[in-house]
Amino acid sequence: MNQWLKGRLWMPLFLTLALLPPLPAKASQPDTAEGGEDLPVLTQPQEELPVLYKVEKQTRVPWYFLAAVNQYEMGIHWQKNRQNPNPSTIKIEVPVDKWRGPVNPQMEDNNPMTIKLFGGIGLDGNGDKKADRTDPVDELFTMAKFLGRDGSDEESVRRALWDYYQDGTVVDRITGFAHIFQSEGTLEIKGNSFPIPLRYNYSYRSTWGDARGWGGRRSHEGCDIFANTGTPVLSTAYGVVEVAGWNKFGGWRIGIRDLNNVYHYYAHLSGFEKGMKRGSLVKPGQVIGYVGSSGYGRPGTSGKFAPHLHYGMYRDTGAREWAFDPTPHLRKWEREDRTAKKKKK
Repeated sequence: MNQWLKGRLWMPLFLTLALLPPLPAKASQPDTAEGGEDLPVLTQPQEELPVLYKVEKQTRVPWYFLAAVNQYEMGIHWQKNRQNPNPSTIKIEVPVDKWRGPVNPQMEDNNPMTIKLFGGIGLDGNGDKKADRTDPVDELFTMAKFLGRDGSDEESVRRALWDYYQDGTVVDRITGFAHIFQSEGTLEIKGNSFPIPLRYNYSYRSTWGDARGWGGRRSHEGCDIFANTGTPVLSTAYGVVEVAGWNKFGGWRIGIRDLNNVYHYYAHLSGFEKGMKRGSLVKPGQVIGYVGSSGYGRPGTSGKFAPHLHYGMYRDTGAREWAFDPTPHLRKWEREDRTAKKKKK
């Protein structure tokens, strides 16, 4: 990511036993890290779809890509959005310099002609002859035009995203979110699941922060759920598989990025569900793999500890990433699954 973007993550858009993958140095929980409270609900209400459809018609940029950029930015700025909820779910905040042009002498120029003259991207989206950076319609239209400047197909949009973020990982995440919205055909994508089917035998307690020794002294960044080998492991959220393979600590593991930009880590598996690979879309309750005791060695190493699922969650703000205790969420999802099961009887 270039220095300008690194300093300004723009666009808060509208709308037990395993060490998890290496994190940046000092990736500890900040004072405001989430614990037992719910993950923020960042999906937008269904009534926002007509606005996206309108901009899609004007610019030909698919609505689900616009929704995906919004979703990524909402996840990056999760704390701000949680503390200061905004009823307007379609909102873009393009940096001033980018909007008006880097050498434009007018700090808040809303004249489309002079903005264009100074190399800015701000546009008039609602027909009032003003390119108002505080107007959500103008900003949404401006963003859509930028994303579709070289075409509205996926590769063209991805190239435009690269120009903005200068980060291939971000481009892939937004693309994955777009595929989820496209597949579901809605913005109201909610729900979670406990990672082990309730009909199977399992047990767990909070093992967050427990000491671990294999591979060096370290702290346990997750929760261990003990179950028999071969017990199905379920996705806890809607998301995209970012990694599926071997890790010397976690063995056969799967990493899934959800729509809140939270990374879900499932380790020590005995195997993966057929077809599960990088880029796969998953839903809550979908089988992704099976409990095992793999890890602590070269690929194929197994049996160095009792079979269990190591489950971890990581928050990413773009500038940093940290693990937080998943146990409160596991308990909540377990209760919800039990309640839903009783209602079906």
